[in-house]
Amino acid sequence: MLIQEEMSIQEKLRILSDAAKYDVSCSSSGIARKGKKGTIGNTLAAGICHSFAADGRCISLLKILYTNQCIYDCCYCVNRRSNDVVRTAFTPDEVCSLTIEFYRRNYIEGLFLSSGILYSPDYTMELICQTLYRLRNEYHFNGYIHVKTIPGAAPELVEKAGFLADRMSVNLELPTAEGLKRLAPGKTREKILAPMRQVQRGIAAQNLRALESSKARFGNRAPGLEDRSSRGGRQIGMADSVSHPGRNVWNQGQGIGGRVFVPAGQSTQMIVGATPESDYHMIRVAEALYQNYDLKRVFYSAFVRVNEDSMLPTLPGGPPLLREHRLYQADWLLRFYGFQAEELLSEDRPNFNVLIDPKCDWALRHLEQFPVEVNKADYGTLLRVPGLGVKSARRIVAARRRGVLDFPDLKKMGVVLKRAVYFITCSGRTMYSFRMNENFITSQIISAEHKKAWDIENHDSYRQMSLFDDYQISAPVSGEDMESAVTGVI
Repeated sequence: MLIQEEMSIQEKLRILSDAAKYDVSCSSSGIARKGKKGTIGNTLAAGICHSFAADGRCISLLKILYTNQCIYDCCYCVNRRSNDVVRTAFTPDEVCSLTIEFYRRNYIEGLFLSSGILYSPDYTMELICQTLYRLRNEYHFNGYIHVKTIPGAAPELVEKAGFLADRMSVNLELPTAEGLKRLAPGKTREKILAPMRQVQRGIAAQNLRALESSKARFGNRAPGLEDRSSRGGRQIGMADSVSHPGRNVWNQGQGIGGRVFVPAGQSTQMIVGATPESDYHMIRVAEALYQNYDLKRVFYSAFVRVNEDSMLPTLPGGPPLLREHRLYQADWLLRFYGFQAEELLSEDRPNFNVLIDPKCDWALRHLEQFPVEVNKADYGTLLRVPGLGVKSARRIVAARRRGVLDFPDLKKMGVVLKRAVYFITCSGRTMYSFRMNENFITSQIISAEHKKAWDIENHDSYRQMSLFDDYQISAPVSGEDMESAVTGVI
């Protein structure tokens, strides 16, 4: 396998941005950092994401591999060693130049940098560290950086990268060690979990030092130690957690060179459908990662068959997008709604209902707990009502202190009444009369959910987007649009 050295930076960008598109573990930055004099860029806690607008625009990280050369031969990976593809690699200065020039043109807000394994994990991680160091100290880039940890790299290199990046992640790839051994024989669960544990401990140690320092200055009035009883009782999921798991929350200006160790926490990714594990197995693995490794996010990626290999499953219906969607919904229930994996699925019922979202499915199987009186129920109970989210539940708790709530009030607060109406009462009354029967309620809910399921599974085409995609989207101009263009009235 030879790296093509005589390539322009544009050619490298085309190859290495396309090679990175199957990695989905990018999301909001989770860290706020103001700009500084003499530096370029800043970060907003919810301002950086990697998503797609309705017209296909990519928002808004430069997502690239450092190199697509790899010493591993993972069956599911387009960059596997045995694939006959053009190989190339950036230099640290090329990555820095691309990031700064894209940022100055307002194309991006940050950098997502992953890599294949060039020669060895240590060699590759050292190149990534050199790149991050130059970006921060020579190019003075103060924006968001998400970097992939190379499994098997030396702990000192992982630590060095942790003080230069905002978020780090190492992909778990597959939910079981057996699946990893079968489809990715060069990787082991131990190599993947070791840097994950190192990052967790580094974040925890830094948070503890900062908390002790804060307590020494402020005593029991230290920020983050306020009485939680005033916030409505026990904590429900991460949404109510003051010290967000997997994330540095105290003294964010401290650290080596004024930087904090992995301030936006760490994440991971699992492939959905490449191995025969059930949804129950996958959410139990995700739950264990949140509990034992304090991960910020677990991402799920529907398996796309990019290689012809007898070890890989066939996909007659295309990538399992609806299954991926249900896993993301369940993941939110684990993180923000106080659910446990055993409540959602079991060994006897191992997969999610494709026609109903996991929260509705749980509620329909536990109708004995409903209807819930919104004017009296506690916050944790409200969170379990289909159609109520974290924000709407908090608004209900706050608003009912000032008066009795009715259904029009709930609609104004963002409650999705087309689902919630079957599970709540206001002042002891339902919105209208209906049979409190599982089959009846299911039939009422399933029509809207069935359309969503169809939309997810029946895209005209499914493929990962590339930085260089040109869909040439065109649509006939309506008379109303022509009038708006002339008059300026929108």
